[in-house]
Amino acid sequence: MNKDQVKGVAHKMKGKVNEAMGKVTGRPSRELKGDVEQAAGQARKDVGDAKEAAKDRTKRHH
Repeated sequence: MNKDQVKGVAHKMKGKVNEAMGKVTGRPSRELKGDVEQAAGQARKDVGDAKEAAKDRTKRHH
């Protein structure tokens, strides 16, 4: 797992917490913030996944 994957997963978890807190407290803005954070975290994880896949392909060709 690379740095982008780890940070992406952490950001997604933070987003899930914010979303849940928004639902519990009845604050739609916090819930929306959580959704946005989850999307950003998934995007960063996807970047990390792509980097990892490229690294794996490079290793197999040498």
